[in-house]
Amino acid sequence: MYRLHYYPGNANLAPHMLMEEMGVEYELVYVDRNAGAHKQAAYLALNPSGRIPVLEDGGMIIAETAAICLHLADRHIETQMVPDISTPERAKFYQWLMFLTNTIQTEFLVYYYPDRYSTDPEHATAIKEAAEARLISYFHIIEEQLAKKGPFMMGPAISLLDFYLLMLCRWGRFFTQKLVDMPNLGRHIGNMVLRPSVIRAFELEGIDAPFA
Repeated sequence: MYRLHYYPGNANLAPHMLMEEMGVEYELVYVDRNAGAHKQAAYLALNPSGRIPVLEDGGMIIAETAAICLHLADRHIETQMVPDISTPERAKFYQWLMFLTNTIQTEFLVYYYPDRYSTDPEHATAIKEAAEARLISYFHIIEEQLAKKGPFMMGPAISLLDFYLLMLCRWGRFFTQKLVDMPNLGRHIGNMVLRPSVIRAFELEGIDAPFA
């Protein structure tokens, strides 16, 4: 059985929804960020960076959300959460996953923690506003992809990209209307939050669905 170390709404949400969708057995292990548990020796022994999540798969420890999702999809290839490796779609899948994790996800760090980049409150505000503008531009790229391929990121079939995207959209809930106003992205979010796997994961983490 898998063990997913999580904190509600953190980057664990993508693999959590994915495991629910795939119907695999797993256990949730709460990491109390508010008490600094992710910086304590027990957790650092699992992930020296102190970041959440961590997945335990038997004796194997895996950190980094994208790596966890890929591992789960490859371990349960019958669920078809990734395109077949022999197809061109697999390369495009990698491109979009890297865009979600390396471009959008990292920009959210700037958006939520502008004080890490400047101790001047005015500068921090400007940094946050610039990060939001970049995020909106990135989501417009997603909007265009959904317009071309839809209803899911890779076309007619759902993949782990769609769960990853939903997690990021939830992080963008403070500029909700700008995302909802993108018709294809808004439709994608609306469809995803109705999936039983997504409802179950949100309930277990005790968080609200985005745009609910």
